[in-house]
Order: sequence, then C-alpha cells, then structure tokens
Amino acid sequence: MCGISGYYSFHKSISSQNILEMNRAIRHRGPDDEGFWLYHNGQGASFSGNDSTQKVKDQFPVLTEIQAGIALGFRRLSIVDLSEKGHQPMLSEDEKIIITFNGEIYNFRTLKAKLESFGYVFISTSDTEVILKAYQQWGNSVFEKLDGMFAICIVDLMQQKIILARDRVGMKPLFYHQNEQGIVWASEIKAILKNDWVHPEINWNGVYTNFLFQTTLAPQTCFQNIFSLEPASFMTINLKDQKMTKEKFWNLPAKLTENISEEEAMKQIDGLLSESISEQLYADVPVAVMMSGGIDSTLIASKSKPFNQNINTYTISYPFSEEEVEKASLAARHFGVSHQIKEVSDEEALDQLKENIQHFEEPYSSFEVLINAAKYAHDKYFKVVLSGNGADELFGGYSHTLKLKRWLFMRNFNFIKPLIFTNDQFSQRVKNYFSQEAMFDFFRQSQISMMPLQVKDVLKSDIYTKISTDLSGYYASESKNYSGYFEYDMKYSLSSHHVFRDDLSAMKYGVEFRYPYLSNKLIDYVAALPEEIRFNGIRNKPLLRKTAEKYLPSEVLNMPKRGFSFPVHYFLKKEKKVRDFITETLESLKQRDFFRAEVIDEWWNHQEHEYDWVKIWQLVTFELWYQKYFEK
Repeated sequence: MCGISGYYSFHKSISSQNILEMNRAIRHRGPDDEGFWLYHNGQGASFSGNDSTQKVKDQFPVLTEIQAGIALGFRRLSIVDLSEKGHQPMLSEDEKIIITFNGEIYNFRTLKAKLESFGYVFISTSDTEVILKAYQQWGNSVFEKLDGMFAICIVDLMQQKIILARDRVGMKPLFYHQNEQGIVWASEIKAILKNDWVHPEINWNGVYTNFLFQTTLAPQTCFQNIFSLEPASFMTINLKDQKMTKEKFWNLPAKLTENISEEEAMKQIDGLLSESISEQLYADVPVAVMMSGGIDSTLIASKSKPFNQNINTYTISYPFSEEEVEKASLAARHFGVSHQIKEVSDEEALDQLKENIQHFEEPYSSFEVLINAAKYAHDKYFKVVLSGNGADELFGGYSHTLKLKRWLFMRNFNFIKPLIFTNDQFSQRVKNYFSQEAMFDFFRQSQISMMPLQVKDVLKSDIYTKISTDLSGYYASESKNYSGYFEYDMKYSLSSHHVFRDDLSAMKYGVEFRYPYLSNKLIDYVAALPEEIRFNGIRNKPLLRKTAEKYLPSEVLNMPKRGFSFPVHYFLKKEKKVRDFITETLESLKQRDFFRAEVIDEWWNHQEHEYDWVKIWQLVTFELWYQKYFEK
C-alpha cells in the first residue's frame, strides 16, 4: 500500500521539481520511505528523497533539481517485506524494466513459486518483485493473474512503452492527465495538480454525474482533462510515437453456472471466503478487523480467528449507531476475540470537517466515518484493517434491489410522465420515477442524490447547456433482471464510490484497508451463479445470510440493513454550529456564477422530504471542493 506518481514529457525534458512536488502531495499515503527514477537522454537513474530511509540514501543520491523526460515517484507504506529490498521504484536486473506499484497482491507467493520453477531468482520477499518478474515472463497478460488490489506503472525500455494498470474492481485509484505536452499520472488528483502542465478547470460533465450518483462515474472526474483509469484495464503509451491505447483484461463472467444447489453454493462461498481471509491476513505488521455490527464484517472477524487466534477487532460508535455497536460487541463475545469501541463524539466529527471533505477531491453527500476509523487504527498502530466492504454489491445487500421487480412492472406506465403538469416536489419525484427507462436509470434512482430535474433547476442555464446529459455511454449490458442491476452495483457503486472513498479515507492516515469479499475467485464464482440462488427479491443478501448461519449469533443475522455512515441530517437539524457553517458556505457559493441563488434558498429553507438534506450537502461540498482546488 503506497502512492505512485509520474510523468512522461513528449517533446522535451522538464524540471524534476515537478515529480518532487507531486510526490510531496501524497506523502500521507506512504510515510515510511520514498524513491524516484528519472530518464534523460537515454539514461535512467534512481534517486532517494528527503523522506527516504538512511539505507536508501546511502545507496542512491537525494534527488535535486535536474531535467528529465520521464520521471517516477513513489511513497511507501511498508506492509510486506519491511526491509529496503522492497524499495521502489524497483528495477529489473538489466535496468530495462522499472516498476512502481501501489497495493497488495494476495496470491504473490503462489506466483513466485511458479516463477521460481521457470528459473527466476528473487532477492526480496515483496510482492512488487513478483509483479516485475511476472511481467518479464507473461507481459501484459500478467494483470489478469494478479489477485489483489493494485495501481501499477511499468516503464519498459526494451519495448519502448509505459503501461498504467488498475485492478479488477478499482480498489486502488489511478488518475491521469494528458495534453499535447505529455501525460501525468498519480494515485491522487492532488499530485497531478502539482505538475506544471496542469491547470485546474471544472469538468461540468463530471460534476453532473457526481450530483446524480454521489460520485463521479469513471473515467470522468470533476476536473477537465483529468481522468480515472477504469478498473480492470491497462493503458499503454508508446514512447516512439506517443500513441495511447486502452485494453480491458477482465470482465464479469457472462456464462451462468447451471445445475447447482443452494447448499453447494453456500459450501463453495464459505471455502472461498476462508481462502481469501487467510491470504489477506498475511502482513509483516499488526492487522485488525473493523466491525460495523452487521453480517459482512462480523463474518470476516469470526472466520479470521482460526488463522489468527489473537486477531483484534474494533467498532466505530457515532450518534444513532447504538444497535450496531451492541451487535458488534455481542458478536465479538460470541466468537471470543479482542474488541474495542471507538466513540466518535459530535465535536470529533466536526473537527477538521472542512479538511476531511476537501480531501476527497470532489463533492460528496455525507460525512465519511471511515476517516475516523482509519485515524483510530493509525493511533492503535494497526497498519492493515480488514473490511466487509464489497459484500453488499456482490450479494445484493442494498434495500433498493428489493424494489427491482416492482420497477420492471411500473416502467410499463412511463407514458404518464408528459401528463404531469405540476412542478411541486412531489410531482418532481413522480416525474423522476417515470423517467426510468433503462436499468441504468433505476440504478441512478437508488443512489439518493439530486434528480436530473433538480440539477437542471439549480444550475444556471449557461452552465447547464454545456453539459452532455446523455449518459448512455455509461450503460452496461442493460439486461432486465438482477444481473443487469448487479453490473452497475459492481461497476459504479463499488468501484467509483465505496472502495475509492475507502482508499482516500484510509490513506489519509497511512492505513491499508483490505476486502476479503473482493477476491478474484469469490467474485467470479458469485457472479456466475444463477439469479434465483443469489437474489430472491424478498430479503437482501439471502445467500450470504445462509452461509453465515453457522458462524454468527441470530441477533446479528436478523439485524436490518443499515449503512455505515454518519447521520448528517441529525447535524443539519440539531447543531447550530453546522447550520451556521452550511449557511456561510452556501452564501459563498451563491456569489459564484454557477448556481441559481433562489433555488439554493428554496432548498435550504424548505426541507420536507426525508432526504432533502442530501442535495444541500452536495452543494456545500461543491463549494468546499472549489475553494480547495480552484482558489489560490
């Protein structure tokens, strides 16, 4: 788990001050070490940095200001092989292949054994060296063999190309900017903005999807000409002609497994989850399990104990989370593991509120409790935390999925939309409901964000007319069943939203979150199961619930689904400090030439529906985002 950055200048060498500043911007991702590799006039050289360990500084000179056409930067959070042998950028023996890698590869020991049988010799116990030699053996097909989370940059001087790659479901972020001068990439947008070529501009198409989905749909970001490399893909830049190509290396399995019983599916899932947990517990630093009190994380904690008798667990407590905390404590006692509760007070939640919101690099519709969870892990010296994230998407955990069959029936009456002439809030919601023609629209409705009509109302017309509101380019297969919804949950709810937020939250405090539910084998197996086994339209996560029955107490199994998120509406209604903060922020936003002030006032002064606070908070976080990244 680390941070990477880099650039390739198409026409002339540029100052290394660029890579120094880029790397400094993501210091929080890797406080343990840093390194650089620069290429100039046909020669490559490795450098240390001010934050490098002394042994690394003894081996490589500290980078100062020089010129280079290609530069790689690296920040290290030491998890596996804590020695300097795991230092990056890492070079092949002939120094023709250079790699920077952010993430963890859980099957690296299996791959290493295979490579050793081919005659490869290893000098470290790191997974980075395994990826490097695996690329030498298998080329681009290496990415489909990696089970884990990764953002990778490979410079191949033999084949004259640079490769950027991202894991199957986007657990590790990787952004890039391109123009006529060159290409810049990094683990976070903050680093890209430090490059001399990059000048921040608002991408209103990205803002539009952000307002509709609570997150910006990849490959767009809210910054013009800064893109998110899509999950399960790699991009190749040819060093000879600067041409760029993208390829997918994995897709969700299309062929469904036939003639399988529910009992057999449960047995297989149980075994695959155990295998995944066993692999993801591997680390050379302390590991903990974060428990929310629901099925997903408590099942991981229960199944972790056979592999680590001294496993630590902890739960974050915040307003109105009493039931979750009680169930987490009950579960911990049930299977006998150490358990701690970290209470997040109102004051602590509000502390650094502005800084935490701005850390996410785009508008957001909530407080992120995971930042508090990461800080607690950091304070307790847990560098690795296992999370239950991914189970909801993989097993159908969101309550909105239970409305799928009703929607498939009701869409037959979409013809009534033009017959609704009133424009009050209720009418807008009805129009929105009968605007859902595609499965993509139904998925959008489930995100509890602004509706398309609301975005149109609040944006000034000259801004709105710049936006491409046709989102059909984001469509997947559009099959009219649960499998169709599942595709969107995995692609956008998981990849663009949850694991992306997790990464930024965890890395703010130099902590690594891992996701046992998102192993290659488990995703492939569950995705290929017949719909009637994994989704019944009556209860969420039916298959995972039955798998968990032999591990968890009934109180946890029967607990209703609740999201792991801070109750923003509580603060909006009860906390004068927060209301004043919102009023002040909205007043600042109204001074800009983007939004209609009268609509903002209407939304703020007339909150009637349960989720009316969401669109207010989206506007607040837009203003804070704009202040951070566009005002000097």
